[in-house]
Amino acid sequence: MILLAVTLIAFVVLTTLIIILSRYRKCPADKILVIYGKVGRNADGSTRSAKCIHGGSSFIWPIFQSFQYMDLTPISISADLKNALSRQNIRIDVPSRFTVGISTEPGVMQNAAERLLGLKMADIQDLAIDIIFGQLRLVVATMDIEEINTDRDKFLQAVSTNVEGELKKIGLRLINVNVTDINDDSGYIIALGREAAAQAINEAKKSVAEADRMGAIGEANAQRDQRIQVAKADSEAIYGENEAKIQIAQSDATRRQKEAEALRTAVSAEKIQEAKALHDAYQAQKEAELARYAKEEATLRADIIVKSEIEKKQIEIEAEARAEQIRRIAKGDADGLFAKMEAEARGMQEMLTKQAVGMGELVKASGGTSDDAMKLIIADNLEKLVATQVEAIKNLKIDKITVWDNGNNGGKGSATSDFISNLMKSIPPLNEIFGMAGMSLPEFLGKEIEQNNVVEAPEDVTQCEIAEAVTDAPVDTPVDVSDEASEEA
Repeated sequence: MILLAVTLIAFVVLTTLIIILSRYRKCPADKILVIYGKVGRNADGSTRSAKCIHGGSSFIWPIFQSFQYMDLTPISISADLKNALSRQNIRIDVPSRFTVGISTEPGVMQNAAERLLGLKMADIQDLAIDIIFGQLRLVVATMDIEEINTDRDKFLQAVSTNVEGELKKIGLRLINVNVTDINDDSGYIIALGREAAAQAINEAKKSVAEADRMGAIGEANAQRDQRIQVAKADSEAIYGENEAKIQIAQSDATRRQKEAEALRTAVSAEKIQEAKALHDAYQAQKEAELARYAKEEATLRADIIVKSEIEKKQIEIEAEARAEQIRRIAKGDADGLFAKMEAEARGMQEMLTKQAVGMGELVKASGGTSDDAMKLIIADNLEKLVATQVEAIKNLKIDKITVWDNGNNGGKGSATSDFISNLMKSIPPLNEIFGMAGMSLPEFLGKEIEQNNVVEAPEDVTQCEIAEAVTDAPVDTPVDVSDEASEEA
């Protein structure tokens, strides 16, 4: 039993030791150990997002903590900046190469753990390229081409300061910057190089001409001294022999001729060198002026094109605004017309609904019988019906009616009554009107008599009243009516 207990205790201790050793992690020199999870708090009391270790080791608590490594291998980025706009509004190309890596500074290393943990090298490189391009364009926009081309140290210092400050925000540091060459499409940098070369050549030619001139002057001075000494020697020798004087004179003439030729040659060479120097200077100045002309022309073209593009954008925006205004006005008119027609339809529906309700109330008031309801409607509109009948002969123009009646018409009535009766037959009978409408005339308005096809008029409507209504019509044309029986008599 004791052996079993000792074995069990040894097993537990060994297992615990193995677990502890398996959770103890050492950080290599080329990596950063990032421990995340429950890692404590910051100095201000806020919760820490991660614990970064470089070149050390730490115990990783199981369940509560986990870890990852971040590689410190440098990343080489080729940043070939194209068409960057300088302070002179001239676009240049700046091909360069940057070397960056994850920083091991405490604060910057914490930024790397928060923003780059888990990203691949390609993703980190893409993120760094975006930052580098933006800062490169910013630095180029604040400097002239002459500064960028001649003072490379100042340019690299500005690029390093701006780029490194932005890279630290995501946990990276700038290791190296190398700008290979700078060029532009307008040829401005090439023209500057040609101008510098022409100045150097002119300075060299000027130095050569100065040396030639000093040589000629020294030679002339030497000849002068020589002549003076010879003259002195000759003056001393004159006292000697007369023949020696002649030889000296001839020798002096020959010497003078050679001196003149030498002097003429020296002066000609000096003038030729001066003319060549002036020619080269004028040629270099001409090339510089041509380069300046091309620069000014490119600047003016850029200003005009940019201004034209701005005006074009303004015209397009105004046209789109007017089109949008027209569309909205048309949509408003259509919505108004639709609302108006919808309101009219609702009004018509409401009116028809009210008429149907009124008709139903009318039928209900008449006891539910349609004939009684029809009688009520006709009684209500009787005056309009009679007026419609009178309207049929309203425009009959009669100036005067003369009736000769002896009162003897064979028992069929007088001629006057026959005339009035025939006149009333010209008015459309109410029974026929109702028949054309598919209805029958109510009995209280009269009924049809089969004999002679005469419809009895209501008792309360007499022929005299109808005649009075007829005679009220405007009369213009005189008509004489006389009884046939009177004419026969």
